[in-house]
Amino acid sequence: MTKNILIVPGDGIGQEVTAVGKKVLDKIAAKFGHTFTYDEALIGHVAIEATGNPLPDETLAKMKKSDAILFGAVGHPKYDNDPTAKVRPEQGLLKMRKELGLYANLRPIKLFDELLSASSIKPEVLKGADILFFRELTGDIYFGEKGRKNNGDTAFDLAEYSRYEVERIARKAFEAARTRRKKLCSVDKANVLETSRLWREVVQKTALDYPDIEVEHQFVDAAAMILIKDPRRFDVVVTANLFGDILTDEASQIAGSMGMLASASIGDGTGVYEPIHGSAHDITGKGLANPLASVLSAALLLDISFGMKAESEAIINAVDKVLKAGFRTRDIADAQTPADKVLGTDAMGEEALKNL
Repeated sequence: MTKNILIVPGDGIGQEVTAVGKKVLDKIAAKFGHTFTYDEALIGHVAIEATGNPLPDETLAKMKKSDAILFGAVGHPKYDNDPTAKVRPEQGLLKMRKELGLYANLRPIKLFDELLSASSIKPEVLKGADILFFRELTGDIYFGEKGRKNNGDTAFDLAEYSRYEVERIARKAFEAARTRRKKLCSVDKANVLETSRLWREVVQKTALDYPDIEVEHQFVDAAAMILIKDPRRFDVVVTANLFGDILTDEASQIAGSMGMLASASIGDGTGVYEPIHGSAHDITGKGLANPLASVLSAALLLDISFGMKAESEAIINAVDKVLKAGFRTRDIADAQTPADKVLGTDAMGEEALKNL
């Protein structure tokens, strides 16, 4: 099979980890007899520096022509410390999602047994946790009207959802639940927010088409508590953009580190696959970043966009073998990890490649 993959490293450690993800894709192509061709494009801070635009037209054109996109991260501290900046790296990310119609963000929270001790949560609470989050990606407070009034002393952000936006991601979550434990939890704040009341109404109506799925509704604050208290209670979780952003970062502690979590942003066209972590400029260029989330993102890319399930499983099994052998990056190491088993970005990538 021949496929064209666009590599979009972005900012900070995104450039380091996607380099490892690409090597894994190359190894898979060689092992399974595929041909992967690559192009590369700019987004975020590096794109602003080069073109003044966080998502250049050239990048968007390449994205639309590609079969799948392996993505890194966007962001830079200079914008975090300047709330008045009119052009920001994250604008490129939001525009990409809108232009490519990426309305569903899939975040699998799967714990490798070898990392039970890497989390701050008790192992007996965590063992066996396996959650698939569906985060709506193109609506909510991120895309609603925003601004200042009263001479700049009052700020506002409008959260907005349409019925079709809720229904289309709900259906994707229900379909996924059918392939798992047939349980779906919809998370909202329907006791306070009108958008959440619409959300719950639509999910309830959609559920009528899936009588085989057990459905529950949780307010977001309760869901945040249950996620730490009893993560095994959840199977498929579907929620709005803002709630999903927060809950999946919280859920990273189930897996031990953000450096272990991959994600897929999909719609009706080209899919984008990326680690859930950010650009992490505090460790950029130091070779400390955990590349396994990018490696696992490559596995998601092969599975979801190309239907290459055996190839995807080969990558997941390789990561499992690396962890079973005791190798760790700094973020998933503990006091008992031998110093010679704590690896940097490239060395961890090489161990994954060996196990392929």
